[in-house]
Amino acid sequence: MTLQQLEYILAVNQFRHFAKAAEYCRVTQPTLSAMIQKLEEELDTRIFDRSQQPVCPTPIGIHIIEQAQNVLVQANRIKNIIEEEKHSLTGTFNLGILPTIAPYLLPRFFPQLMKKYPGLDIRVVEMKTNDIKKALQTGEVDAGIVASLAGMEEFQQTALFYEQFFAYVAREDALSQNEVIRTSDLNVNGEQLWLLDEGHCFRDQLVRFCQMKAARTSQLAYHLGSMETFMRMVESGKGVTFIPELAVLQLSEVQKELIRPFAIPCPTRQIVMLTNKNFIRYTLLETLTKEIQSAVPKEMLSLRATQIAV
Repeated sequence: MTLQQLEYILAVNQFRHFAKAAEYCRVTQPTLSAMIQKLEEELDTRIFDRSQQPVCPTPIGIHIIEQAQNVLVQANRIKNIIEEEKHSLTGTFNLGILPTIAPYLLPRFFPQLMKKYPGLDIRVVEMKTNDIKKALQTGEVDAGIVASLAGMEEFQQTALFYEQFFAYVAREDALSQNEVIRTSDLNVNGEQLWLLDEGHCFRDQLVRFCQMKAARTSQLAYHLGSMETFMRMVESGKGVTFIPELAVLQLSEVQKELIRPFAIPCPTRQIVMLTNKNFIRYTLLETLTKEIQSAVPKEMLSLRATQIAV
């Protein structure tokens, strides 16, 4: 049994005529007929009833044709996998990434990746989590770098690293006297919290973990703010905001004086690469994962004993 024989029986089933099927397959009718007859002899059964015009499959032939279709679909998938692998590190790749990850992660690996693989055109767009999920479903992006959350079961998740949350506290704020931040500290009336809008998973994870009653009040103070804007507000002497671990690594020594860790267990998010489950550019996925993991501190590659995933 060969793939060619299976293609021939599908063609006969489609056209219900041996001559038309042969023309479609670009072979002579005797060749096509002989190949199908040889398959029937091998299987010891008739696939087509030739006594009828147009030709039609026998009852067992219907089942054989259904299986032939499945086999050819899988065979084409194998061919596609091989073809993709040959050209995996060339061509266009569309990558979605969270705004709370992009400015701190991309500079650490992206320029080096482009130098190493000049034939690879990675096009990056910053999006919120739900937008990345929708873009994956529509094919707008090939992959997304997000924080792992519930409700992502329909996608393949490739673990990248873990990232702890830190408080960024103004010198004049009462919390600046604390060595660590406890969740109860953030629910004090009058505490100004600079938080991203709802829909940012960074904000939502923190609000859930800290059970922040002050979150609504703080949101009313500033809409559509960015993490960088909130950091400047804190540096100017007002309130508290929160930043991820990679952002801390970019701070000056003076700025690091405003950093306060959470009390143990420290809230931590897992960063993953999301792809559709039928994604076949395995070499590219493996390369991106390796480059990203090489670009972050080794201690961030696993969840530490002092941390808790949120």
